[in-house]
Amino acid sequence: MFAALPLLGLPVLFYTIFVLVSVGPPPDLAEAHVSQILFSIGMSSHVRWVVRVTDLFVFTSVVVLFIELLRATQSGRIAIINHSLSMLLFIISLVLFLLHPGFATSTFFLILSMVLLDVLAGFVVSIVSARREIDLVR
Repeated sequence: MFAALPLLGLPVLFYTIFVLVSVGPPPDLAEAHVSQILFSIGMSSHVRWVVRVTDLFVFTSVVVLFIELLRATQSGRIAIINHSLSMLLFIISLVLFLLHPGFATSTFFLILSMVLLDVLAGFVVSIVSARREIDLVR
């Protein structure tokens, strides 16, 4: 059952929790909380590499997208359910991005784009693998 759930729901869920906890009267409060500096590292080029919360969300989402793309190569009933739930996740994320001021950030747009790529990759891989199976039957 849990194999059918899209893993990109985790970054969306964590971002949602982070935004809903930090939303206040000013509309930019969520963006200010998401842009907080986590840490900085001195580089050999004598500059500081600053890592923000947004960077952590995007990096985590990229790693999860890679795992989702590997999972998209599977075929079967669970893969179809996963693709359908990924499409539902994309629709919910798109509605949040368009209608909630805390989600109208570049970071959430990048996460939304990754969810869309997961949906497209899942359907494309399913179509290609189904076409191969039909060619083998002929």
